[in-house]
Amino acid sequence: MGHRYCSSTSTSLKWATPSVPTLDITYNSQTGTTYTLASTDVNKMVTLNNSNPITVTVPSGTFTQGQQVNLQQIGAGQVTVSGSGTTITGTGTKLRAQYSAATLLCTSSNNFTLI
Repeated sequence: MGHRYCSSTSTSLKWATPSVPTLDITYNSQTGTTYTLASTDVNKMVTLNNSNPITVTVPSGTFTQGQQVNLQQIGAGQVTVSGSGTTITGTGTKLRAQYSAATLLCTSSNNFTLI
């Protein structure tokens, strides 16, 4: 059973279940060895599936502060995230292994953190 809360007015007492927002993520499935992110990838899960290494390019002038793109390496080919006129910070620019995932967050104009 979900969480419930009590609300009251001067004449009644009601139990209600609060609404819970959901985040529906859509997918963009890529099977090549290169992919350049697009503005249509914001808030999507970009899956990358190839047995060879894959390069994901983050172009300049495409994203604004606060926007994010989720990435997942589905295949055996290691994913490397690289910038084209952009700066990418984080603990690394490669996804670790098959089924690894990361979020690319735009922190300011043409600056990103891979987490």
